[in-house]
Amino acid sequence: MILKDSEVVDLNNLIEKPKKKRTLRNNEYYHMQDTFDRLYQQSKDNKKFSSLMRIITSKENILLSYRNIKHNKGSKTTGVNKTNIANLAETKPDEFVRYIQNRLNNFVPHEIKRVEIPKPNGKTRPLGIPTIEDRLIQQCIKQVLEPICEAKFHEHSYGFRPNRSTHHAIARTYKLINLNRLHYVVNVDIKGFFDNVNHGKLLKQLWSMGIRDKSVLKVISKMLKAPIKGIGIQDKGTPQGGILSPLLSNIVLNEFDWWISSQWETFITKREYCKTINPHNGRVSAEGRYRAMKTTKLKEMFMVRYADDFQIFCKDYETAQVIFKAVKLWLNERLGLEISPEKSKVINLRKNSMDFLGFTLKVHKKGNKRVCQSRVCNKAFAKIKEQVRIRIKEIKSKQTNELIYNFNAYILGTHEYYKVATFGYMDFNKIGYQVRKYIHNQLKGIAKNRGEPSKTFQKLYGHSKEKRYFINGIALYPIRAFKMNKPMNFSQTICDYTESGRKKIHQAIKMNTLIIKYLLENPIKGETTEYNDNRISLYVGQNGKCSVTGDFLEIGRMHCHHKTPRSVGGDDRYNNLTFVKVEVHKLIHATKPETIKKFLNDLKLSEEHLKKLNRLRKKVGNEIILVN
Repeated sequence: MILKDSEVVDLNNLIEKPKKKRTLRNNEYYHMQDTFDRLYQQSKDNKKFSSLMRIITSKENILLSYRNIKHNKGSKTTGVNKTNIANLAETKPDEFVRYIQNRLNNFVPHEIKRVEIPKPNGKTRPLGIPTIEDRLIQQCIKQVLEPICEAKFHEHSYGFRPNRSTHHAIARTYKLINLNRLHYVVNVDIKGFFDNVNHGKLLKQLWSMGIRDKSVLKVISKMLKAPIKGIGIQDKGTPQGGILSPLLSNIVLNEFDWWISSQWETFITKREYCKTINPHNGRVSAEGRYRAMKTTKLKEMFMVRYADDFQIFCKDYETAQVIFKAVKLWLNERLGLEISPEKSKVINLRKNSMDFLGFTLKVHKKGNKRVCQSRVCNKAFAKIKEQVRIRIKEIKSKQTNELIYNFNAYILGTHEYYKVATFGYMDFNKIGYQVRKYIHNQLKGIAKNRGEPSKTFQKLYGHSKEKRYFINGIALYPIRAFKMNKPMNFSQTICDYTESGRKKIHQAIKMNTLIIKYLLENPIKGETTEYNDNRISLYVGQNGKCSVTGDFLEIGRMHCHHKTPRSVGGDDRYNNLTFVKVEVHKLIHATKPETIKKFLNDLKLSEEHLKKLNRLRKKVGNEIILVN
């Protein structure tokens, strides 16, 4: 089955991670943060874990997995059994928890749906989509294994890890080129990495990381061997599309990270050298040790890895060639992985460029120095132009606000991704210049040259002098209005699993955590998992206040109201619910004049409060309240 481009977005979100602050808050609401912190610290202390299934199958962890996964667009994608998150949302919380627990106690994976994702080169990438039930089980396991693994992972692997991004990988690359002056790169492309992971080796790596609960390893083994529809059981590989797959891929290559690191970065010397710790990023300075090591025959090298895409930076061509051969041999003998000979090579960045994470990097002279210049790579450049033309053509055809907003979101997202490219402004100027006539011709007759830009437009692109197009009163974001931002290296003091590390990620939640705890521990009996989970989201989203009066909510004096009643087709989705005071809730449904008068006198609503109340009354079919 081959998917269209419009369908690819949701599938890519199968492994999308919840936003950083939301993830941490969810951990705290479900009382799992202390458990994760403890697992992280114990892993740092090299403890072995033999009783993880108890944590994985706990009620709190299962409900947390539901909460984390339901926000992903991929949760609406169905597997072979045609169910998605909406089907599970209708179950009662206790029933839902028992179902997951029973499946984990005797796990038999469902069949995996296989789809093909189009690639820019015309080929396709296979994607395996487990059922939503299996994805929830994978999320349960991932939540518990991640803090254990994070304590073991190398600091310069950046893909599929909390708080890290491609920009951190690019920033590290700039540092190695500009400051360390490492201009020779070993560029290695692993042939079909996700399809060739050795299952037995992976399970041994989990065991060596301290994960020694055999029941957990057994479940993971069964997941790896889950049958793929139309193909059957695979004896190797981790299906892309599974929630657990990115974590497992990092586990596979973690051994490789540390092997490269041990050659220079973390090489153990006979003598102890003075070390200093940078308080801002948590890095240990080892300049004295490095200076001493440079007098030996050791080969200086540093690696930057993002998932299975990695670059090893060396001082000279001879060293790079030695490392290239050693890496090829090591990957084959230790992990059973082969490299692609046509895509893997040693690159002298002073003479040639390299592509990494969508950027093209090359070293140029700048005065007496040599610095890295980065641009949008050729494939991405062509793809951006193509997408601009496709989206403009869609706008010409339908002229809906949704299409206009999608175009703006695409331009903003592309600018945001490439904002760390030092010469990105030249590329976006060129793209804008090459599509300007096409945009003008397509929008001629439907776009206006004048209008009132939104506050968001003014904030983001108010500086731009590029010609503006207004459609339905909405300004299209200008392609050439690109701004470069200096990328920042990842601070090693940031961590989801230490109290000090979390302070750098988000401020303390400024609402009554006792009420959150109460809502969590006292679900409304007879209501669905979706309804009870959304009560917590609502309380947080409304900052603990009544949506009508703005007063702080109190236990026993707060109701979760369905805006559109279930009797006329309303459901338990977040957007159909709102938290209000008990008196407000009664006033929404009140029809008797004396009852309305009583609550109006008690509440003393302002004009603005009354407008909000009347909007809710109209939705339930009641007349609006007029006040003389």
